Amino acid sequence: MNLRLHLQIAGVLLLLLSAAHGGFSRYFGWKQELGKLTLLTRQIFLVHSFFIALVVALMGGLSLFCADALLTPGPLSRAVLAGIFVFWLFRLVFQWFVYDAAIWRGRPFYTFMHCSFSVFWIYAVAAYGLALRSVWMG
Repeated sequence: MNLRLHLQIAGVLLLLLSAAHGGFSRYFGWKQELGKLTLLTRQIFLVHSFFIALVVALMGGLSLFCADALLTPGPLSRAVLAGIFVFWLFRLVFQWFVYDAAIWRGRPFYTFMHCSFSVFWIYAVAAYGLALRSVWMG
């Protein structure tokens, strides 16, 4: 198994996901939805959305361009991989247990996206988990 390649694939996918955040506002009608909120709540939501996209992009860039360093056993690589692994593990858990199935059930496109993102999060958890195991075992 080529862990370097899997980290790089995950990196590309994360960079694409980060870029997709730019279209979320229009697709989900956030301007209209957020107009109902207080100014503070609206700005917190937008700032947090930006920083989520930034963190995802940074993880993607790190995985794509620094895969060899991530796979070099040491305390820093273990800490970084553990952090990324836990991040995507929690995202997978939220996909299944926090988002209400009423959002996607009976809606073909949303069901497709729910399944696609489930596969994506499983892939990320597996790639970073296996990479973590490899640097942990040394």
